[in-house]
Amino acid sequence: MDLQGEMRARVSWTLVLAAFLAFPPFQRERVDEMGFGEIFRMERMRVDPALTQALRSRWDKEATAFVFPWGHMIPSLEDVSRITGLRVYGRPVSGYTYPCYHELAEQLLDLPVEHRSSLVPRVALQESLGLYKAGKNAGESEDEYLERLSRVNRRELASEPRPQADLDLRRFLVLFLGRLLFATRGNAVHCRFLPLLEDLGEVGGYAWGAAFLAHQFDGLSASEWQTSTSGFYPFLQVWAYLHLLTLGRGDLTRPGLVPIACRWDSRRDTRHLADQLERLQEAIDSYPYLDVVWQPYLGEGDEGQPWLVQARPYFSRSVWLHAPNLMLPLHLHLCQCSLGLRQSVVEFPVRDCFCRLGRSFRGLHDTTDWRERVREQIENWERKGKAVKSDATTDDAYLQAYALKYRGKVYKSARHQVDVAGEIASL
Repeated sequence: MDLQGEMRARVSWTLVLAAFLAFPPFQRERVDEMGFGEIFRMERMRVDPALTQALRSRWDKEATAFVFPWGHMIPSLEDVSRITGLRVYGRPVSGYTYPCYHELAEQLLDLPVEHRSSLVPRVALQESLGLYKAGKNAGESEDEYLERLSRVNRRELASEPRPQADLDLRRFLVLFLGRLLFATRGNAVHCRFLPLLEDLGEVGGYAWGAAFLAHQFDGLSASEWQTSTSGFYPFLQVWAYLHLLTLGRGDLTRPGLVPIACRWDSRRDTRHLADQLERLQEAIDSYPYLDVVWQPYLGEGDEGQPWLVQARPYFSRSVWLHAPNLMLPLHLHLCQCSLGLRQSVVEFPVRDCFCRLGRSFRGLHDTTDWRERVREQIENWERKGKAVKSDATTDDAYLQAYALKYRGKVYKSARHQVDVAGEIASL
């Protein structure tokens, strides 16, 4: 991530948090009921662009999985649920998308969107929530900045449950979804979520956490030379802290809090980004196999996490994930070790033209009903996919096939020259 991208991520979180804190109690309760409240109980985390870049360079688009020296690893629905508290159960985040959102934005947001455009003007959206002069003042601390934004914002928001309050909430949700949870690498705020926000009483019934995971996979599938990131960056960082603890990129400062992202801070590293990245590549290449934490939640209970009860039937299953204009597979059978199973030999995925609908579909010229376009994959989600099972007694055959499949793609450090097939198979 470049400096500009890091600043954008930090500012986006502050702006959205300021809007949430300015809401009167009844509006915060509505956000809680939708399943988004846990995000706003987290401390603002420092961005770790070197870690994100190191992980991105090991992402395989075909498998939608990380390719490490010890095998595949994949962020799962259980990771999303436990780390962020987002709901990974319910209706798929899918429906209609439109070539232009001009009329819908005027109707639901009372904001101008240019004809033949899908983007809400960012400044107009922020100002509609009272976020005027959103830049940070010289000498202003992060807490002072947040307090000032919330104080100014509070004056603009409806204090009672009236139609204006619904307008405020939709604007907030577009800001939250477009600039934080499903952020892109630019400053644009997309309208693609608007059709799902028309009936605010239905918003909490969607599997936003599953859509978030699809968005993470989509962002990782961009070029590995892309230095910025997209989406809610603490998720991937905390995922790495939990599974690759020995990398030492995070500090467990608040143990016991839930969701798990509340427990961690990003460790400050003052070295140049290129130096950090080189050292991380070397550390991953030589990472002790026995130090990989495949199942970080074995000692975790469910206390204080009511969302886990309904989420659990979606764990341990390979399934299609859905987000607006996007559909990607969760190939959980590629990392059976994370489920406490021996990794059996599996057929490695080969991308076809329908596996990843991708960015070219985002400029569709016609109204698209994704429930019809991807009906089979929607039904797969509604059936909760397919349970992952294994009857293997050893990982050896998988590791040998893995070595043949990936060869030189596994090791990234220039210093770590090895016989790839022999090195992996020896595990």
